[in-house]
Amino acid sequence: MDRKLQGLPDEDPMPKVCRACEARHGGICSVLTGSQLAELNKHSNRKSIDGGTELVGQGENIGTYSNIVRGVVKLSKMMADGRQQIVGLQFAPDFLGRPFSHESSLTAEAATNTEVCAFPRAVLERMIADTPELEHRLYDQSLKELDEARDWMLTLGRKTAREKVASFLHLIATHVDPDAGDGCEFELPLSRADIADFLGLTIETVSRQMTKLRKDKIILVENNRHVIVPDIENLNEAAGND
Repeated sequence: MDRKLQGLPDEDPMPKVCRACEARHGGICSVLTGSQLAELNKHSNRKSIDGGTELVGQGENIGTYSNIVRGVVKLSKMMADGRQQIVGLQFAPDFLGRPFSHESSLTAEAATNTEVCAFPRAVLERMIADTPELEHRLYDQSLKELDEARDWMLTLGRKTAREKVASFLHLIATHVDPDAGDGCEFELPLSRADIADFLGLTIETVSRQMTKLRKDKIILVENNRHVIVPDIENLNEAAGND
């Protein structure tokens, strides 16, 4: 018998995989109804990607967009002579891609073992046209990325080497575990060489500043990649942030 005729509420159309998704409440999916998520889920493909794997290359045609479910994605730009610069990092539950762009202006590479939920560009762009809330969420993420880029310009242009390294660690700490409270711990998603590239420093300078932060007990480092932050406010102060 029909559930309405029985006086029962309609069954939740939201797919089980969406209800269990770690990025469900923070990414673009948070503004979609259960029916819209069910429609998107018909076309989506959950992928596990090894660290170091390229998701999309600079200049490639864009056929799919993705939500980052887990892990860190490294964004970089390549110059005509082959030189490359890391220009940003993305974390769960960020949206990966530029709506209505047919060609990628960046190279996106999994910096760590990463999981994404990918869906065809045409499907999402149709949903954007039908769902103002989705358009607003993507607009908000673009503004957030613009603000972060401006903050990073300040970091690169004005901060000391110590503040730059502390700023990088603070960026990772607050994005990998935003609800950590006073302290947190994480695996460094980039090598020392990549950190140096991202910060405009030498590898030696990065290692030296990490050692100083460790000696000052701002951070603890285990196995060269595992970082423990006992007090996030002390790290924030070392970064020279407001």
